Amino acid sequence: MPVAGELRALFRKWRTPTYMAYDSWAIATSLGIALILRMNGAVPEHMVDGALHSLPIFILVGLVTFHWSGLYNRIWRLASLPDLIRLVEAAILAITATMIVLMLSQGQRWMPTSVPFIQCLVLISLLSAGRLWRRVLRNMTRGLNRINLPGMRDNARRSDIAVSQQRALIVGHPEYVETILRHLEMLPTPPYLPVGILDLDSGEAHLRLRGVPMLGGVEAIDHVVSHLTARNQRPTCIILATGPEDVVGPQKLKLVTAAQTLNLSVLRAPPATEINKPLDLQLINLADLLDRPQTQLDAQIVHRAIKGQRVLITGAGGSIGRELARQVAVFEPSELLLLDCGEFNLYSVEMEIRENYPAISCHALLCSVRQRQHVMAVFAEWKPHFVFHAAALKHVPLVETNVCAGVQTNVLGTCNVADAAKRHGVRAMVQVSTDKAVNPVGVMGATKRLGELYCQALDLEGAGNPGAPRFMTVRFGNVLGSSGSLIPLFQRQLESRSPLTVTHPEITRFFMTVHEAVQLILHSTARAMEYGLKRGRIIVLDMGEPVKIIDIARRMIRLAGLAPERDVPIKIVGLRPGEKLYEELFDERERQLPSDLTGVFEAEPVPVPPARLQAGFEQLERAVLAHDQVEVRHLLFEMLDAVTREAPLQPHPLDKENCLTAIKKSPIAKPIWPQDGAVRQMQ
Repeated sequence: MPVAGELRALFRKWRTPTYMAYDSWAIATSLGIALILRMNGAVPEHMVDGALHSLPIFILVGLVTFHWSGLYNRIWRLASLPDLIRLVEAAILAITATMIVLMLSQGQRWMPTSVPFIQCLVLISLLSAGRLWRRVLRNMTRGLNRINLPGMRDNARRSDIAVSQQRALIVGHPEYVETILRHLEMLPTPPYLPVGILDLDSGEAHLRLRGVPMLGGVEAIDHVVSHLTARNQRPTCIILATGPEDVVGPQKLKLVTAAQTLNLSVLRAPPATEINKPLDLQLINLADLLDRPQTQLDAQIVHRAIKGQRVLITGAGGSIGRELARQVAVFEPSELLLLDCGEFNLYSVEMEIRENYPAISCHALLCSVRQRQHVMAVFAEWKPHFVFHAAALKHVPLVETNVCAGVQTNVLGTCNVADAAKRHGVRAMVQVSTDKAVNPVGVMGATKRLGELYCQALDLEGAGNPGAPRFMTVRFGNVLGSSGSLIPLFQRQLESRSPLTVTHPEITRFFMTVHEAVQLILHSTARAMEYGLKRGRIIVLDMGEPVKIIDIARRMIRLAGLAPERDVPIKIVGLRPGEKLYEELFDERERQLPSDLTGVFEAEPVPVPPARLQAGFEQLERAVLAHDQVEVRHLLFEMLDAVTREAPLQPHPLDKENCLTAIKKSPIAKPIWPQDGAVRQMQ
């Protein structure tokens, strides 16, 4: 523990005795100064004797009065005007009580009448100096931070949790809790009325901060709410005031779980680093509550891999691509190449990188991975060392009804990027994949699976050649907070008080954060380059147990301070086209292997020669160019069936008859995977 931390802990332990010792000195000193001032420095001997004999009474009565007035249960480093007023009242009361005791016990003949008034002023000065010096020093060095709170009023109105002022239980470190309290006081009509504080530092109780009682730590939340309820002060929400340490792991999970049980909404204030910005309280996001350890980034190994390299990110305007750009920029690449086909998204991420990392040479490349010649030209001009391939169509129902677009981007686009990487000597290409690629039933998963197979085939092709490019695949589950993901949909439905839509009561999914997904991608690259990851393996995150979507819906409703079904109904709408009840992280034909990285597994699949895949891709491309959706779907699943030897193609139920008819009539619908394994020549 640092020296400063040890001193704080020691002071906390001996806080009251320390203040009592100081107050005893202040009482004695104020009496002496008062006599000297009254007598112009010439204090008679009988007054000195009287003062010495009466001093124990002064100190005893003063300490009892100060304790009764609550001067020893306040956080003086965060003192405010109400605390100062209380101190003045305590000093006046102490001197008055002492004079009464002296008159009753001694008759008080040795002290001039004006001395108590002078002593009271001196005592107030000494007591204030001993308590407020830390506060004054803090304000001089930091200044008063001003916070506008328009977001509070907006948030309360949007969520419709309260019509007027809400009672709030504030949780956090005292320094940041005090900031929230101070600026709530500055509002003419504050939207929140603090009724208590839960301290994250030491869980102290029986103290007050700006007049608000500190009621203990997070572990006491059940008792605290019961206590406040008995006093008709039951809170309706919890405000989490965050600092540099934040609330993490079990502490946060316990807080939110308890809040759900107690039917309290949990709101989070911005961190201290953003305290000069308008404060907008946000509902705690489910991304903060993944009930499993978060994979941590080994910054050194990634820095060694990325520093001084040219890095190309496809799909840079998307959720994963944008986060990749942010994290890669930290590791000082020589150039950062951002490739996307969306003009505004590309412009947005480029501006963000240029503003936050001005030393990085950043280039925006407007290009679609579908355009093979354009992709080849980009690689020929820029010659990247590392490629992170995040460009993909990922929305399951949308890809299911736009089969040609899905194949063109997820299969042929991946093939274009991988071929360009191979031709132009890229050191490593990392493909971003999904758990929907495992035993796929929909077009999106099937296209991502073919992309995985092609990258594996190219990676295995370079075995025995140390200089051959690496082609790696990273597979993970649903990304919370990404565009079109589950959580933003539920949040929009909550704000409008619409029913939360769930496709099936038993549907489950794996979840992870965008930040964690990108950490996994960077890890796979760095580890493969430094430790020589065995070729052909897929990197898979250990994502814990899958979560029921309906449980997430219920949890989010409770986090908003509402009751499932009573306040917000949950509507079962049925499985969407291409959607499974549950997802898997490993194909049954893949061998699951441990890795030397905590929280990560490796999958060792049955390899497929690149020539076999390329032959199928040619037929797929011809069907895509003909815009024959049914034929493209048939060829897509026939390829996967031949590779995995699993169940036969199950066409979309809405076009089953059309699909079968088209297969019989199509001139190119011939078997492309002969039983003898030889690739049939294309006509």
